[in-house]
Amino acid sequence: MSKTKWALDPAHSEIQFKVKHMMIATVTGNFDRFNVNVESDKDDFSDADIPFSAEPASVNTGSEQRDGHLKSADFFDSETYPEMKFQATSFSPADNALQGNLTIKEITKPVKLDVEFGGVGKDPWGNTKAGFTLSGKINRKDWDLNWNAALETGGVLVSEDVRLLGEIQLMKAA
Repeated sequence: MSKTKWALDPAHSEIQFKVKHMMIATVTGNFDRFNVNVESDKDDFSDADIPFSAEPASVNTGSEQRDGHLKSADFFDSETYPEMKFQATSFSPADNALQGNLTIKEITKPVKLDVEFGGVGKDPWGNTKAGFTLSGKINRKDWDLNWNAALETGGVLVSEDVRLLGEIQLMKAA
């Protein structure tokens, strides 16, 4: 039996990150270009093969200057490393846990994300959709995203902790 294939519905999906700036405010960014194609036999996706990729060059924080800095060698070095990847190793709907390996700048580390499976339903055009809300936290230095600046008042300009947030809607392939 072949696995059911699910494709990303990009119009109803987003990947965001949040990081503290000057330790007093939070900056939100997202990746405009990303993809995930899922294959699963089970309705709860517990056996799913979940490969995800995003283009660091598509980072968007609402500030052209900041986005340029994030794309530079100080952070993502998007010219040298045009893709970030996540490959799931397990998904447990009962525990709301997605485990996998995140690769940024050719550095691969295990991460755990909390996942809320929203369920499966049909849209008005007869397409079968599945929805997921993801959240987690990583330390950016684990992936050699080290740039920072000290502040006169103590502390640093950019926190090491990065919160990851995702709203993913998949569409069952015909």
